[in-house]
Amino acid sequence: MGRSKAEAEKCCSSDEKLALPDVAGAEDLAKLAWALAHPARVRIVRLLRNRTSCMCGEIVEEMPLAQSTVSQHLKILKETGLVQGEIDGPRVCYCINPDAMARLKKFIADL
Repeated sequence: MGRSKAEAEKCCSSDEKLALPDVAGAEDLAKLAWALAHPARVRIVRLLRNRTSCMCGEIVEEMPLAQSTVSQHLKILKETGLVQGEIDGPRVCYCINPDAMARLKKFIADL
């Protein structure tokens, strides 16, 4: 259902000056939001959020996707800084970047 004409006029008749967020903050939020713009990446973040670290193979076992697809999603999450990866011999150990997660939570709360 749409808003009534009176509600629309009340919403759009504000005399408040529009204050846009700073460009750097908007770009950072856009990068972090894009990292979560795919259901597989959301699942990976949820999986990692509940663990201190996780090997790529363990993530692949939990996902209904090919290893190469999971790796591509992990690459995107790493590029945005939401996930960190540490080389452990021939394997890569992934974990959530707590600073990036805190920024994301703050951005969303501020929306």
